[in-house]
Amino acid sequence: MTSATTRLRPDVVVRIENLSKSFDGRLVLDGVGLTVRHKKIVAIIGQSGGGKTTLLRCLNLLERPDHGLLEVAGETIFSGDEVRCHDLAKLRQSVGMVFQRFNLFPHLTAVENVMLAQLRAGIPEQDALERAVQLLRRVGLAHRGVAYPEQMSGGEQQRVAIARALALRPKVLLFDEPTSSLDPESTAEVLRVMRELADDGMTMVLVTHELPFAREVADWVVFVDGGRIVEEGEPAEVLGKPRELRTRTFLASYAAGQ
Repeated sequence: MTSATTRLRPDVVVRIENLSKSFDGRLVLDGVGLTVRHKKIVAIIGQSGGGKTTLLRCLNLLERPDHGLLEVAGETIFSGDEVRCHDLAKLRQSVGMVFQRFNLFPHLTAVENVMLAQLRAGIPEQDALERAVQLLRRVGLAHRGVAYPEQMSGGEQQRVAIARALALRPKVLLFDEPTSSLDPESTAEVLRVMRELADDGMTMVLVTHELPFAREVADWVVFVDGGRIVEEGEPAEVLGKPRELRTRTFLASYAAGQ
């Protein structure tokens, strides 16, 4: 990666300015700006199709923005309309991601899934194994190390995915609707692990429909609609006393569906 601009404050892990992205002529992100500080949890909420997941995927260049500025962990990774990061593997060590659908390798056991990225990063096999076992223990799955994904519940698979995302000690961890495909019991298991990560001071950006969890855990809530940030602030403000009509309408719709 190229060296970062000196404007980035030491406690800022992610800075986004005027970020835009289109798909087939449809504007999905429209001039988005956001700052994520060290050891803070930012929850992104909003209706499906509003641009939340695209914003998350731009942060590790799984999607290439059309225009704007992205800085992660002190490095400029995208500026203007050009990618400035020439080592995507290194970027994705700094920016871990947990996907909605787990994305585990079906032919690998839990411990092998957690080891794989470490081995590709050049970490010795024994060290990778020890860290994988440690992380599986951290997410409550020490007893499932030799299980394959098809032998695990959805909640167990998602916890393995969290362990895998932590394996390379990322600066920030991204979660894309991590509980949307889980039953209530599995959801509770995953949210417990995420709560523990928050207590440990992990910097996190999460797209979520779990508004009570966002209210409890997040330091900052961002409401995205139509590719724009409509409102942002502390959870008590955005979720309890929203200023914008669009935010109030969304929250009322959410409450009616519960």
